[in-house]
Amino acid sequence: MDHLQAIRIFVRVVETGGFGRAARSLDIPNATASKWVQSLEAHLGVKLLERNTRRVSVTTDGAAYYERTRQLLSELDDIETTLGRGQASPRGVLRVETGGSTASGILIPALPAFLERYPDIQIQLSVTDRTADLVAENIDCAIRSTSDDPNLVTHPIGTLAWTTCASPGYLAKYGTPKHPQEIVDKNMPVVGYFSASTGMTQPLTFRRGEETITLVRVRNDVLVGESNSHLATALAGLGIVHTLDFMVRPFIEQKRLIPILARWQPDPLEVYIAYPPSRRYSTKVRVFADWAATLLASA
Repeated sequence: MDHLQAIRIFVRVVETGGFGRAARSLDIPNATASKWVQSLEAHLGVKLLERNTRRVSVTTDGAAYYERTRQLLSELDDIETTLGRGQASPRGVLRVETGGSTASGILIPALPAFLERYPDIQIQLSVTDRTADLVAENIDCAIRSTSDDPNLVTHPIGTLAWTTCASPGYLAKYGTPKHPQEIVDKNMPVVGYFSASTGMTQPLTFRRGEETITLVRVRNDVLVGESNSHLATALAGLGIVHTLDFMVRPFIEQKRLIPILARWQPDPLEVYIAYPPSRRYSTKVRVFADWAATLLASA
């Protein structure tokens, strides 16, 4: 038995909640995953997992073994990336999760420079506007706008400004509001953005000095749950959009979108790097987080 491989498979079974998902994430047959964990249990002389036809659960001994081994595996992986080198040179696959607008507008255009600096890292970018389960899906880190998941380690890496805008054709038809309340009073269409995870529509919030106005009941002829589609609706003249400035700035410069209510902008959006505790000492995650923070500073 390859003891180390058996431990890696056991850890993935615990993290994903089943042999099938663990096997898929490691690109091995389901039967192989089950066989290796059985061999590990025989070697240790304890039962690590309880199995039935519907689910896999962790025993008390299995939970204790998982907590100790997951950190050891993370440290081992990180040590191996720098072994025999004068300076740290991380290598291997780095799995990153982020939203569509951040991926297309910030990360991907700058990736050539990152890969030139770290040629031994292979980026696997999961682009989604839903909130992925980093542990279950074996993702190393994510760029997010929240830090409220107690199961993850999060650090702030920057902020992003907001802009409210619409197409010239839209403004010619509906007029240009001078105050946020006009959007409601004049029944102006707004393209709403709803969370792909919760289904909740993001309210429009405006701030000028100490005054804050939140518009909840607005006219939403169209709602979208993906950031690049949100931008496309503005370009199509479907309504006012309230979105991140870096997304719309190129189109504002091309006169395809026009900013409105410029004096009524909310505080910038806080952006975080989030990762499972097992990736705490990962060199790959550290260099990526540092690089992302530099990108956000200029976004």
